[in-house]
Amino acid sequence: MTQTSSHEQGPIGRRAVLGAAALGAAGVTLGTGAGPAAAQGRGPARGGKLPVPTVIGHRGTSGYRPEHTLGSYQLAYDMGAHIIEQDLVPTKDGHLVCRHENEIGGTTDVSGRPEFAGRRTTKTVDGVAITGWFTEDFTLAELRTLRAKERIPANRQRNTVFDGRWAVPTLEEVLRWAGTLEEQDGRPVWLYIETKHPSYFRHLDLGLEERLAALLRTYGRAGSRAPNFLQSFEPSSIERLARLVDAPGVVLLSGATSTPWDFVEAGDPRTVADLVTPAGLHEIASYAKGLGPTLDLILPRDAEGRLLPETTLVRDAHRAGLILHPYTHRAENTFLPTEYRTGTDPNAYGDTFGFLKRCFETGIDGIFSDNADQALLAAADFRGA
Repeated sequence: MTQTSSHEQGPIGRRAVLGAAALGAAGVTLGTGAGPAAAQGRGPARGGKLPVPTVIGHRGTSGYRPEHTLGSYQLAYDMGAHIIEQDLVPTKDGHLVCRHENEIGGTTDVSGRPEFAGRRTTKTVDGVAITGWFTEDFTLAELRTLRAKERIPANRQRNTVFDGRWAVPTLEEVLRWAGTLEEQDGRPVWLYIETKHPSYFRHLDLGLEERLAALLRTYGRAGSRAPNFLQSFEPSSIERLARLVDAPGVVLLSGATSTPWDFVEAGDPRTVADLVTPAGLHEIASYAKGLGPTLDLILPRDAEGRLLPETTLVRDAHRAGLILHPYTHRAENTFLPTEYRTGTDPNAYGDTFGFLKRCFETGIDGIFSDNADQALLAAADFRGA
């Protein structure tokens, strides 16, 4: 769930403790009502608890499989991730599909498909010029002919062995997959669903929120106690969703100097630094249940990548009644703070458990992780300490 903007420079078994949550200091209770899906025989009544710290499988388990594929989601579930994340973008004909970005040159084989060579173009998305192939220029039938591949092969060469194995899933396929697992295992499958570039798509008459809300209603996931969170980097998208469904919303926050794109369009001069003040957090709490900040807003780094003293964001957010699910834990040295790196290979694993322990010590309620198995072990160690 990395946000990019011109305004920012910058051996685990399945867990049985899933379902509704009383999450951390924020005291948010979620998840035991049986929605329409359960009533129609498509899933069990929801119940149980989400452990704290909660482990969210980032784009599935993208440290081990190409992101946003059913293979990545299934491995995250098998490892025991408490929640599994999906990012949503639309197709030309209005279907919601799971991709980190609408530009798919880096996550599918489209660049090697001569029949789609003419679709390559340059677009401005949230103020940034991007050249490539875009989901909104493909019908679902066309998109389904493509195969997913590893997004960062230079860092995760081993994941490339799975290139071409899976297609790009639709959100509806994911909801059906989750429903099948719920029936099979008798416990809820928690999802963390993000609207990507919602203002951009609304201008194209491909609004995400209404389409997402309709699917959530169809599959019994629209209630306040349904096993999912809804998230966006645009606060207005969470406000819009709050008017459509009762599922808990989470506002994602990028770097302190960045500005949410919907604020840019509205002429709102506030930056993320304004949103993480007590007043800003109080406003967010009026329509959202939580924050998904970059870890840098909690554990900033200096110019050499070393950790600086933690900020007051966790304390301030909890005082406002918000839960915190920051992003993203990744095990490779290149993504870790300098003091947690091991050896000289940037793509080798560093002291991943040491860093996770430091993250949990801040009091966060959960974390997005590319390596759910590691985060689950670290969270269990932390709870048992």
